[in-house]
Amino acid sequence: MAERKIIHVDMDQFFAAVEQRDHPELRGKPVAVGHDEARGVVSTASYEARRYGVHSAQSIQVAKRLCPPLIIVEPHFYKYKEVSQQIRSIFLDYTDLIEPLSLDEAFLDVTDNKKGIPLAVDIAREIKQRIKETTGLTASAGVSYCKFLAKIASDWRKPDGLTVIHPDKAVAFIEQLNVQKIWGVGQKTAEKMHHMGIFTGADLKKQSLTRLTQEFGKMGHVFYEFARGIDERPVISEWERKSVSCERTFETDISSDAAVTVELYHTVLELVRRIEKSGFEGYTLTLKAKVMTATDGHTGYQSYQQITRSITTGCLLRTKDDILPLAKRLMQEVDHHSHPIRLLGLGVSNHRDEQTNEQPRWVELELEFEDWPPN
Repeated sequence: MAERKIIHVDMDQFFAAVEQRDHPELRGKPVAVGHDEARGVVSTASYEARRYGVHSAQSIQVAKRLCPPLIIVEPHFYKYKEVSQQIRSIFLDYTDLIEPLSLDEAFLDVTDNKKGIPLAVDIAREIKQRIKETTGLTASAGVSYCKFLAKIASDWRKPDGLTVIHPDKAVAFIEQLNVQKIWGVGQKTAEKMHHMGIFTGADLKKQSLTRLTQEFGKMGHVFYEFARGIDERPVISEWERKSVSCERTFETDISSDAAVTVELYHTVLELVRRIEKSGFEGYTLTLKAKVMTATDGHTGYQSYQQITRSITTGCLLRTKDDILPLAKRLMQEVDHHSHPIRLLGLGVSNHRDEQTNEQPRWVELELEFEDWPPN
């Protein structure tokens, strides 16, 4: 089978770049896109703002302290979606095998491309140029034989970058990577790996499959293969997002009304940010909580139970005002006073309009929740 040619295209500071394009007075200045309110969260920060330490998912108030000249711009998601559609139209001139990850990034399989261009790097270069001419924005692109390496490559020389990782150089490239750069390695996984003496791809490659699966479960097998440059995942053009979610594990269990209210609010804001970024909207809200059920008085060992509660409404869930009241209702079903909370998550699903004459109902639902880094 011929080696695949995969491109990962990632727009640079997408939301902020659109605002700077449409408002010349913002160009060259530190800009954060988000709601300028007490508990607002940064959706995207311009590169000028990032130099101060401002980043996405960060509290607006923290961002202001880090960057006093920061300009907060309210998001205009209809514009971001329009630009995203323009970019997708460009992709379709080269291939139908397109897997969007969000409004501003996608994988393309150009192994058999519509224009018969033999080198994927030439296609990536052409796509970048057309995006610039059509939208006035820059994109970074990564080219390789698999999705794992193409995504890493797109981030390698941002902004306006183009990086190719050839198959014969892939293993050497991976060996010098910090493990935090490897897909699936978040903050907590990285900390665990560091305790195991794993800091680079080379360190990861030294680990046996048995040990990695013992420590990381199914992801251990993924890490084992990634360390060897193996990633057989295809570009799935017909993939349909089923949900969008987020969760956070607390260093200390929370039980007070004030702490739970604050964390629930932050979780709602993070969920709204992800809804805005992905363009996904649904009718069902799911709350997930891991609560302490008992403590062994002799060993101090604590046992936990996962609770999942959902509610389906007749309206699409898009904003904080849509989601927060429902989240509070779901939280009332969790006795956090008697059972402190270790983990809290929220997710939106049920994209299709399945409205009936029924009243909003409580249902059990399983979602794949995604963690997010602390602010």
